[in-house]
Amino acid sequence: MKKTYVITGATSGIGNAVLKKLAKDNIIFAGYRNEKYVDELEKIGAIPFYIDMEKKDSISKACAFIKSKTEKIDTLVNVAGCVVAGVMENLSVDKIRKQFEVNTFSHIDFTQRLLPLLNNGKVINISSMASFGIFPFVAPYCASKRALDILFNAMAVESGLKVVSVKPGVIATPLWEKSVELNKDEITNCTGYDKEMKYLVSNARKNGKEGLNVEKVADIIVKIDGLDNPKPSYTIGFDAKAAEFMSKLPQSLINVLIKQGIKSKISSVK
Repeated sequence: MKKTYVITGATSGIGNAVLKKLAKDNIIFAGYRNEKYVDELEKIGAIPFYIDMEKKDSISKACAFIKSKTEKIDTLVNVAGCVVAGVMENLSVDKIRKQFEVNTFSHIDFTQRLLPLLNNGKVINISSMASFGIFPFVAPYCASKRALDILFNAMAVESGLKVVSVKPGVIATPLWEKSVELNKDEITNCTGYDKEMKYLVSNARKNGKEGLNVEKVADIIVKIDGLDNPKPSYTIGFDAKAAEFMSKLPQSLINVLIKQGIKSKISSVK
């Protein structure tokens, strides 16, 4: 029996991998922001819809389009996101607001508008191991993912909606290179943190190539979707499970371990 899915961030990374695994036997609405991906999405068998997670009008129009095409959604997969990086003492509040707008508020808005179609359906949010705590120089990203988890969990408790948070570790996706480009001004003009920023860039590019295979993550997400009563949260990858364990330690100890880890990593940076 065909199911109906809505996937944001469907043009690359996790969203695209999940889309390809589900497209053959299902109806899938696939969110894009760049027009160049429309033909590719249609060839896969999806119904493309434009959405820009920073623009409220775009979100409302996307929902109106979906509602005009279907009366039900079995699963909504919220994938779209970005990474805001930099040193907290220098990061503009506007940039931090952007982080929450894209990673948190837009998904709440989108989901609320589609709730009438989600009767007995489920929401799968692509969160991150970053939601477990503080990763220096990407604090806005960590906070936005933690807020996403807390707010959607409350929605699940209050309304009975099935909400699943998927928290992967480092995955080899284009998100890493995109994050370098998005934050180039903050990285380049970060006086006093030259070594830290060099490490941040090199590590991001390394993660984009050597992270967990996105296909493996997509397989797990498809498996979770097939469960009648999935758990509220799934942690994927050794590094993510290590972050989850570490998050249970006293904050003072976590801070010490993080500082020591950063000091060790940047010691060899030239």
